Amino acid sequence: MRPADLAREHGISAQAVRNYERDGFLPPAERTRSGYRIYTEAHAAALRAFLALVPAYGHSAAGEIMNAVHRDAVDDALAAIDRGHHQLLRDRATLDAVRRAVDHLTAESGAAPAPAADGTRTIGELAHRLGVTPATLRNWEAAGILTPARDPATGHRVYRSADLRDAELAHLLRRGGYPLDHIAAVVQRIRTAGGTGPLAEALDEWRRRLTARGLAMLTAATHLGACLNGGPPGPSRP
Repeated sequence: MRPADLAREHGISAQAVRNYERDGFLPPAERTRSGYRIYTEAHAAALRAFLALVPAYGHSAAGEIMNAVHRDAVDDALAAIDRGHHQLLRDRATLDAVRRAVDHLTAESGAAPAPAADGTRTIGELAHRLGVTPATLRNWEAAGILTPARDPATGHRVYRSADLRDAELAHLLRRGGYPLDHIAAVVQRIRTAGGTGPLAEALDEWRRRLTARGLAMLTAATHLGACLNGGPPGPSRP
């Protein structure tokens, strides 16, 4: 097969196929004496797998997975997939926690948040919990998303239960592509326990995105399995 033959199935350009080979997403192609690439069904299967992995795990992780597959590091590929599933599960748990917080704040308007079960957190501890950098948390503070108190003795930031809630919400919405000013407005609405309509819409949209990502993971698993097994998707073989 030629690059155009692989590209046609997915509505992409032949150059994109060549770029995917260059980046290690497809196995290296043999060449004719005149230098033209020769693609096989193995390349077609790898392309289907890569393009199915992108909506499931993101472009970077999809490339990491396929590069691992082509260097016979299947365990590395599976570890990247495991991280994607772990992140999806964490996103679902965070979304549920935020929705519960919003429901509670709506029902108990003006009530102070209950103390966190594990006490306060430092900026380093909160950054580690979310998987972001302390600089990111300082940026969120500058945008009005976080309002940590200061330890009177040291001057260091102290994050309490309400700050943890706001940080989890910011992290969730940032992964959903929302800008900082939008997130700051949503967090402010939570703090005042009023006007939760926009927040409910944002959470519903993120729920739909999580569902779509989970379904994409199932599709990607089918195509990646076919790529590893050297054949088109079909009934499971014993």
